Amino acid sequence: MSLLERLNEDMKQAMRNKEKDKLTVIRMIKASIQNESIKLGSDLTEEQELTVLSREVKQRKDSLHEFEKAGREDLVEKIRTELQFVEIYMPVQLSEDEVSKIVQETVAETGAKSKADMGKVMAAIMPKVKGKADGAIVNKLVQQHLS
Repeated sequence: MSLLERLNEDMKQAMRNKEKDKLTVIRMIKASIQNESIKLGSDLTEEQELTVLSREVKQRKDSLHEFEKAGREDLVEKIRTELQFVEIYMPVQLSEDEVSKIVQETVAETGAKSKADMGKVMAAIMPKVKGKADGAIVNKLVQQHLS
């Protein structure tokens, strides 16, 4: 079942169950996917759908951070709820240990020795962990490994 089919089924179920918050989030995700599809002029591949989902998660995490900083607890709770619904559609996230292992393998593959090689390592590692790990965590682990 494709992501859009799954979203449509979940949207119908959310309507039946009168789950307003979930319905709103599903509609936002569908709109983002459809906008990306229109922009590219074709149906999205699974990888492209994953990119859109990752973007949605990142936007909500950034908003969450900003609202927490501003002390807006009403909005913090709303964003947390949205984030939970979006993460349902994301692949299982890798643990920090698993990401660390991938970082070590990639550093060995690329022959990176110092922080100057960080771009080369990041370019090689991100396709491997796309949608499965937060880029900030990957960045931190690569920096630690190269220092």
